[in-house]
Amino acid sequence: MKDLQFETKALHAGYEPLEEGNIFPPIHMGVAFPFPDGQTAEMICAGEIRKPVYARTANPTNLVFEKRLAAMENGEACLATASGLAAIFTATLGMLKQPGDEFVTSNRLYGNTQNQFRVTFPLLNVNARWVADPGDLSSWEAQITPRTRFLFVESPSNPDLFVGDIVGLAKLARKHNTKLMVDATLTTPAILRPLELGADVVIQSTTKYLAGHSAALGGAIIGKADFIDELRAGHHHYIGATMSAFNAWLTLIGMETLSIRMTRAVASAQRVAEFLAGHPRVQSVNYPGLPDHPQHEIAMGQMGGGGTSLLSFVIKGNKETAWSVIQKLNIPVHATHLGGNQTIVVHPATTTHGSLTPEQRAASGVPDGLIRYSVGLEAPDDLIADLEQALV
Repeated sequence: MKDLQFETKALHAGYEPLEEGNIFPPIHMGVAFPFPDGQTAEMICAGEIRKPVYARTANPTNLVFEKRLAAMENGEACLATASGLAAIFTATLGMLKQPGDEFVTSNRLYGNTQNQFRVTFPLLNVNARWVADPGDLSSWEAQITPRTRFLFVESPSNPDLFVGDIVGLAKLARKHNTKLMVDATLTTPAILRPLELGADVVIQSTTKYLAGHSAALGGAIIGKADFIDELRAGHHHYIGATMSAFNAWLTLIGMETLSIRMTRAVASAQRVAEFLAGHPRVQSVNYPGLPDHPQHEIAMGQMGGGGTSLLSFVIKGNKETAWSVIQKLNIPVHATHLGGNQTIVVHPATTTHGSLTPEQRAASGVPDGLIRYSVGLEAPDDLIADLEQALV
């Protein structure tokens, strides 16, 4: 499968129809898998024979999903988790060596990733060192200490669309004998494969574009086989944040059309961003495909364009002004979600990033007038007309 193109891997990797007798992978909902005898049971549990034992750590449906996504990312192995945040939590634990360890992270992160890093990990005596200017590699290097176990970047970031220099960060990580973890949820491997650029671990919230239909919660960790195997037998096994087999099956359906959907949605997002950039009621637009985006050149080099269908824009006014615009929109679903086939809109300052302090929101690029807009598969002309009437 390594030499096949992305679209072919999305349809065939990790599954042999003749072995199962089905064109599409079936759902295995069992929670435990019988042993033929005691000696085999011992060998399986010792890892000498690779075979599912208990669905918390391995399930035949999940294994197909994991093999397929690993192939699509050009990674060695993948571990499915219950959500994107579960993937970040589990992968972070796998990077740590002892209490008191640290990691360095961009301040441009999804709100609940920030909460995990600011609230949860300090309780485990693990602290994040925050980079206030993540576009400057020297700002990253200034935060690295002998206790740093990895660098973390979300690229592009939700909701302000910061684009990290993955090649530069990977070189910096190697220089300091540490690792680079990239949350690439907004691009998916259809657009960006960070492992090819030097990253060590990739995080996906499969709930978003990979599933596509807004009906299957999940996450994934992709990286070297030894790292994934250690996670599966260790922290993942102990925590139990396992993806449902049904959700893995639903996500496999979505993955088959990922390339087509991303191509269409990204092209539509570019058109919507260009319309908003020229509107008199819009103060600014965050989209990497626009020439005035701070990391436009990096985006063009890494992703060939905008890279995602998510964009955000700042309306002239306050949060009430933003609420009014959202209320006037007729096509988008108003929800704290993104990456679905339907266009979705939300006000981050009072929802996804509402638990952060005003200072933290400002540092994260989330002012009160910001509207997050996840472009779906509707006709772009309809979306633009809808925005035009809402902005009157």
